[in-house]
Amino acid sequence: MITPAQCLQARKLLHWTPERLAGRCESSSTTIRLFEKNERLVSLERLAAMQEAFEAAGVEFIPEKGGGPGVRLRQGFDGGS
Repeated sequence: MITPAQCLQARKLLHWTPERLAGRCESSSTTIRLFEKNERLVSLERLAAMQEAFEAAGVEFIPEKGGGPGVRLRQGFDGGS
């Protein structure tokens, strides 16, 4: 599942506000903001919905393998979704 830092970085890559992500994953912008600050736990279902929204927009999640987890845009996507 995605980490709070990956969530924040994926939003920045796509130039999405917390409200835009919230609308795509049936969450609240407050929940997203607090999750990104490590101030709120989020259910596995909600994390999966966030990840699916990002992946549909072209974000790839990089697993932790020595350098730490990260995000990037899939080749051919411009992040403007």
